[in-house]
Order: sequence, then structure tokens, then C-alpha cells
Amino acid sequence: MTVNVLDWISEMPQFFILIPTVLSCYYPVKNHMKYSLQKTAALCACVIIPFAVLGSLATSSLKIDANIILVPFIIISFFLYRLTLTADFPRALAVYVGVCAAQSFPAQLAIAFDARLHPSSGAADFSTEAQLFQLGLSCLMALLAFYPSCKYASKMLDRLDSAKIWYSVSALSSIFFLFNILAAPISYENILVGRMYYLFPLFECLMMTVLIIIYVFFYHGAIVLLERTELEKRSQLLEMQSHQYRELQEYMKQSQRLRHDFRQSVHILSALAEKNDIDGVRAHLSEYEQRINKSVPPSYCANTALNALFGHYHELAEADGIRTEWKIELPEPLTFSELDMAALFGNIMENAIQACIGLPEGKRYFNLTTEIRHGNSLYVVSTNGFDGNALKSGDGAYRSTKHGGQGTGLASIAAVAEKYGGSTRVYNSGTEFFVDVVLKI
Repeated sequence: MTVNVLDWISEMPQFFILIPTVLSCYYPVKNHMKYSLQKTAALCACVIIPFAVLGSLATSSLKIDANIILVPFIIISFFLYRLTLTADFPRALAVYVGVCAAQSFPAQLAIAFDARLHPSSGAADFSTEAQLFQLGLSCLMALLAFYPSCKYASKMLDRLDSAKIWYSVSALSSIFFLFNILAAPISYENILVGRMYYLFPLFECLMMTVLIIIYVFFYHGAIVLLERTELEKRSQLLEMQSHQYRELQEYMKQSQRLRHDFRQSVHILSALAEKNDIDGVRAHLSEYEQRINKSVPPSYCANTALNALFGHYHELAEADGIRTEWKIELPEPLTFSELDMAALFGNIMENAIQACIGLPEGKRYFNLTTEIRHGNSLYVVSTNGFDGNALKSGDGAYRSTKHGGQGTGLASIAAVAEKYGGSTRVYNSGTEFFVDVVLKI
């Protein structure tokens, strides 16, 4: 098989559109990259450059449509892309398919451009001029997408952890992507009939505008949903604080009664002392001390909102017969967002209590320790009883025992740790479940 070097080189530009496509894929996930920017770029170059060389060699020698090679490669590349991210599967898929959908429009416009230059040709003979035209449009689109992707899409990706929503976005983007692949004419004669030459690029521009509008509406809808969720979390914290406030009020009333009754206790102690009844004095003091201790609400930390949160879950644990041993140490003043800490500890405590409920009462326990180490790190260690039944996906991630999907509680914990430059480790033995979190202060 003889290969014309000029034909080989002329086929390369259509494969180099992968470069702006890959760049666009990493804009929104800039906070979820597993490796450094330099290492990720090197890995991508090691894949794209050989593929561009071999792909152009195949198309030039076999005279086939580049999409026959590109489409399978795009599917395989997603899994390579996923390996370079810490983001979960639904978010990575939504970004990847969304970028592919957006980048399919320059390809369609390049077809219209090529049809004008070479009306008797077809997609299998995509000209070098059209390839460069497509590459230029793809680079322009990647450049225009840089700011909104890094600022807005990244923000949404960091905060929105609903797998169903991200899968819905992927499905919608897939419709546009597949439509453009199927709509590409094999012969340019099909789009040169009558007004089709003008209607085809106009329709593609309209479809691209519709897709962008959908993404904009999705962003605003997601922000409204996130704000509503944050309001609900704040409402829950306020409700817990209100409960704690009522407990404090009750404590103050009990303290007033105890101070009022203290005079009677003095008379009793005086009478017992005159009779030299030491055992009676001790018994009365012990009873009085117990009454004082019962009336004092527990204090876990200086932050009132988080203190109320700990108090709420401690009450739930006690109600379910769960032994607790908690040692809470937090920075003062708190250097983290209250809502982030509420999400972190709330999910840890809720998961631990739910896991304990399925055990016999004698085996229910939940230990929680938070400690500041080295002056710049907060360590959180959670250990609870566990029945040994854990669902895991192929990559070792824990899945929810309620619905079989990704555990949103653990995902939320990991998201908070990642936000503050920390890490999360989740593991289990046959009888215990462990969650270790490190946050940078």
C-alpha cells in the first residue's frame, strides 16, 4: 500500500480538532483534576499526537470518512478522560458529552464551506481548506468558552452533586451530538439543491444557539436549586439552634429552681451534720449533683449552629440506643463555612446512625473525634458499628444501600474535603465502618 505524504499531511488538521476539544473538556473540571496541569497536558499529547498521525494515515490511504475513526475514538477517550479526574462519573460524562455536542457544530459548518469549494465532492474527501476552517472555528469556540466554563460551569460542577441532573444533561447533549453526526451529508449534492445550501448552515447556527440557550437556562436553574438547598440547610440549622435555645431556657429555669431550693438543701445538710450523719450528707450531695448534671445541656463546640447540629444527632443516637464517644475540637473562630461543616458532619453522623440501627442494641456504637494537628489541619475520624453489608461499584466507590446509586452522603463529604484542599478515606472491616477526613485550615 503506497501512501502519498502530501495526502497524509493534508488529512491531519481534522484530527487536530481534538486539541481544542480536549481543552474545553478540562475548563469546567479545573478543580477536579487528578494530576497537575503539566502532567495532564503531557498525557493528552501522548494520546492525541500518535492518534492524529495514525488516523490521518488511515484516511489518506483507505479514502474513508474520518468520522469512522473519530467517533469510536471519542467514545474510548471518555474513559481515558475519566481516569484523569477526581470528579464522579455523571459529572465527567455531562462535561464530555456537552463539549462534544458543541464541537460538532464547527464540523457541520465546515461541511457547508467544503460543499461551496468542492460541490462534486463528499465527506469522504474532506478538503484541507475545510479541515483548517473547522480547526479555526473549533479553536475560536474553545477560546470563547474559556471564561464562562472556568467561572460559571466550574462553579456549578463543584456545587451540584445530583447524578440524575447530570445524566439528564448528558442525554440532552447526546441528542444534539448524534443529530449532527447523522445529519452530515455523504454527498455534497444533497445540500446544494435549491436553498438547502443556505438553509443548512442557518439551521446549524440555530441549533447551536438553542443548545447554548439550554445550557444557560440549565445554569440558572441549577443555581436556583442550589440556593434553595442552601436555604433548606440553613433552615434546618436554625431549627436545631431553636431547639438548643429552648433547652438553654429550660436549663436557666431549672437553675433558678435549684438556686431557690438550695436553701432547703442547706437546712437538710445542717441537720444531717448536727446528727453526724456523714452517709446522709454524701447521699444528699450526690442526688443534688445528679440533678445539676442532668439539667446542663452538652456543649460540643463554640459555634452555636454546629453545636446544635451535634446536639440534634446526639439525641437521635441516644434515642436509638447507640453508645457515643465524641471529642470535638474545631478552630475558633471557625475558618470554614458553617454550611460546609454542617454538610460534612451531618452526613457523617447520619450515615453512622443509620448503619448502627440495623445492629443489635448491644453492638451499636459511634465514636467521633475531631482534632487540630500541626496548626493547619483538621482531622476528623469516625468509627461506627456495621453489619458488614456494603455495596461497591467497579472502581471501589461505595454505593447507597437505599437505591443502589452513588452514595450522595459520602460524595458530599468528599466534595467538602476537596474544597478545603483535604482528602477523604472511607473503608470498612467486617464489623466497623470508618470515615477519615482531613481539611486544611
